[in-house]
Amino acid sequence: MSAPAGPAEGRARRHEVPADVAAVNELFDQRGWTDGLPVIPPTEDLVAAMLACSPYPASHVLGRMQPLNGTVTAEKVATNAVMAGCRPEYFAVVLAAVKAVLQPQFHVGSTACTTGGAAPAIVVNGPIARQLGINSGTACFGGNVRPNATIGRALRLVMRNLGGAKPGGMEKSTQAWPGKMSLCFAESEERSPWEPLHVERGYPADASTVTVVAVRGIYPVTEGAQETGLGILQTLAGGMRVVGAAIYTQVANGIPVIVALCPEHATEIARAGFSRRDVRHYLHEHARLPVRDVVGRGLYASNEWPVWIDRDDPRATVPVVSSADDIILVVAGGDGRHSAWLPAWNVCRGAVERVVEP
Repeated sequence: MSAPAGPAEGRARRHEVPADVAAVNELFDQRGWTDGLPVIPPTEDLVAAMLACSPYPASHVLGRMQPLNGTVTAEKVATNAVMAGCRPEYFAVVLAAVKAVLQPQFHVGSTACTTGGAAPAIVVNGPIARQLGINSGTACFGGNVRPNATIGRALRLVMRNLGGAKPGGMEKSTQAWPGKMSLCFAESEERSPWEPLHVERGYPADASTVTVVAVRGIYPVTEGAQETGLGILQTLAGGMRVVGAAIYTQVANGIPVIVALCPEHATEIARAGFSRRDVRHYLHEHARLPVRDVVGRGLYASNEWPVWIDRDDPRATVPVVSSADDIILVVAGGDGRHSAWLPAWNVCRGAVERVVEP
């Protein structure tokens, strides 16, 4: 069977192991190749079936996975996708997500090593989400659906096995959070009152894309009393004003935040006349903390703010992100009046998009 890691270049190493799933899982666990959950043994035939859904040959090099600079080949990604439980038809999305985190602005090495517990959140848009049944509705953040759970897990296994992002290795999260296992969901384009995220960001409607952001967690915001769009936005902005949220101390870095509106909230906000752009600008103007609540707390450092924030005025305000363009607005979730925001870590310089190649 294929191993999850191999020599610096070329084909992954092969290992002869007993033909017993339990024994394989014990071996992989002992060698630190798993995330604590059972894996599908990556036999040569299963890896070959995964690669058959790739535009690349097995030895094609996608890049180096920091922090340990492991060589990322199509075959090694396929091996980890098999282990994660992906079907072959999911592989194009896995490849797009891997290519996204390998881009310099994602800073995958620092994301993997930070004590802050950052993990990649994958947002899928376009026809591929519907074709694969990637969940955009009820419990979309919580797994329960095979493509969501296994695509997100495959990316994390690649980061773990090729980059060394594992406890006892380069993983240094003080506490971490379940997104370290898997976080992949689709935007609910059918229930969104606006154009899809990937269209807003310049892609054709019939393109399939992944948008990947290194986030630190999920902050839920419930609003079941306000029934006007403005009232919902006011509650959402208030829910984003969190003392101790590291994103407020790192505004100068241009890091993003994902705002995930449930369909009911999104519909009422749009009915009140707010466009996607309007929502992003409203939150940029109102999701702010006074300087007095940020200075000297959390990870505050005076060089992490742009010059236009007056550090000497305790009444001056600090926005959650430096620009409205750094708010990644998506519609996701099922029925119920619960939305969320997901702040990025300080080294993730913006969302990274990649087209899913057929």
